[in-house]
Amino acid sequence: MKLLRNLFCTATVALICLTLARAELQVGDPLPVLAGLATAGVDVPATSGQVVLLDFWASWCAPCKAAFPVLAGLHRDFQGQGLLILAVSVDEKPAAYTGFVNRLAPPFVTLHDWQQNLVRAVKVPAMPTSYLFGRDGRLRHIHKGFHGRATADELRRQIEALLKENPGI
Repeated sequence: MKLLRNLFCTATVALICLTLARAELQVGDPLPVLAGLATAGVDVPATSGQVVLLDFWASWCAPCKAAFPVLAGLHRDFQGQGLLILAVSVDEKPAAYTGFVNRLAPPFVTLHDWQQNLVRAVKVPAMPTSYLFGRDGRLRHIHKGFHGRATADELRRQIEALLKENPGI
């Protein structure tokens, strides 16, 4: 009996540890807390009831640079319908972040996770990675990497579908 109890306890602890050590954000998870990411006076906008595209990028990442014009087009086309794009830099050096943003001048919100607190909490698997959240605040789609027109078309279709959904809040 004592052996069974010990095995049960060990199995329970192992299951809890596996749950806590998930590799990354998964579909169905809530939007992570974004407080504390304000950059140069830009506060994190309210996300409630919005379709949120949370994009992690770095200045040294060529696919990230290629993705920014696509994100700008999505912002232009869907901002008025409830799309909020939050692009989070994981650059450790503020100058790298600032230089990238100044060169590309994105029309959407960019934030700097210079201490990499959010990128560690989310366990972002690759640069870039985009997380698309529905109006209900739940993760609906994950895009690892940027693959040109294929990623752009898929994001557009998914955003259009999410914008049509009732927020349910």
